[in-house]
Amino acid sequence: MPPGNRVHACECPRCQAGEDHPGRQHHAHMNLLMATLNQQQRRLYAAIESNRLGRGGVRLVSLITGLNPMTLANARRQLAAQPWQVPLAPDPRGGGRPSSEARYPGIRAALDEILAEEEAGDPMSEQVWVRNSVERISEKLRDYGIDVCGQTVYRLLRRMGYSMKYSKKRRAGSGHDRPDVEQQFGYIAAKRKEFLAAGLPVVSIDTKKKELIGNFKKPGRVWCRAAPQVEEYDYPSLAECRAVPFGVYDVGRNLGYVVVGVSNDTSEFAVAALSRWWRDEAQAAYPAAEQILILADGGGTNGSRSRPWWMNLQRVMCDGLGLAVTVCHYPPGCSKWNPVERRLFSQISINWSGVPLRSLSVMLGYIRGTTTKTGLRVSARLDRGAYQPGQKVGKEELAGLNLTQHETCPQWNYTISPS
Repeated sequence: MPPGNRVHACECPRCQAGEDHPGRQHHAHMNLLMATLNQQQRRLYAAIESNRLGRGGVRLVSLITGLNPMTLANARRQLAAQPWQVPLAPDPRGGGRPSSEARYPGIRAALDEILAEEEAGDPMSEQVWVRNSVERISEKLRDYGIDVCGQTVYRLLRRMGYSMKYSKKRRAGSGHDRPDVEQQFGYIAAKRKEFLAAGLPVVSIDTKKKELIGNFKKPGRVWCRAAPQVEEYDYPSLAECRAVPFGVYDVGRNLGYVVVGVSNDTSEFAVAALSRWWRDEAQAAYPAAEQILILADGGGTNGSRSRPWWMNLQRVMCDGLGLAVTVCHYPPGCSKWNPVERRLFSQISINWSGVPLRSLSVMLGYIRGTTTKTGLRVSARLDRGAYQPGQKVGKEELAGLNLTQHETCPQWNYTISPS
């Protein structure tokens, strides 16, 4: 095989879906042969195959081999003009323009960095989508000295497992097109880079969907000899308790920490889970840290307008632990871009898919057993404390908070410092 030639992974829809169709082996053989040819020979061989397939052949062979449709069309015209004079001997000059990956070896790394701030995910599955269009991402690549068109970005995103249809669906609605929303996403990305570069902790937090503990059916399938027998109805009265999992995802270290409560989902519980994470894991990992960046949703018990959330952060994290806490909230309707959703919660949901959570120990075991190829590890703790809803914060307590709003999107960004 000539140096630099790689076997292309077929991108036709049936092969991508994993179907065992009759042409799958032929597609693999085509790419294996293509990897042994030089550029000119590859184009001509692909043109011959597209001619053999007839109508739609250019598009299908392009998906199978990864060659540009325009390159295939030019090669077909060359064959039609003078097929007996086409030189099939190796051409030392090569042919055609090199691929984008060959011209810009760092294009995938640049895309990964851009998509770290652009991608979102479903907390209950592996679905991933990107917030901006391929044209917008193409513009951002120019800041890295990479000049490629939107079609090239689209092709690379498909190879990296992204789908454009989810991006279109999730971006629907006027709220995502507001200038302050785009400004907030840029500000979160800048703050995240700033803290990580300084070796300071950056965590993403949220409360996962509450789960009834008992012999109840859960969506999904699991490998077993016989289907688990579960209750016919999932009434709360039949449950042992209702579990409230609060997740803390360490962005820099790719580690998860989940506190499972059995009381109410309150701001006091959220801050208690955060402080427990700090004492159990973060204090040893960040011994010199005096600041922390928290990425949170815009609503809920840790919302951007929650006075109990501010007060508990001041008392427990700032005054109790001596930390300056910077909080950046995602705008309303953008919670799926919170990293804890796709990096932690989706993996936990996949791990216990189809498994009845008959006890708290079973639930904790599945959380602790959640891992990924990228190195995610998860710790889990049980919190049997009682947290009462409806905590009130008076004007005097509010005035005593050492809270400073940022100049950029002050409704979503602030820092609480020790008193």
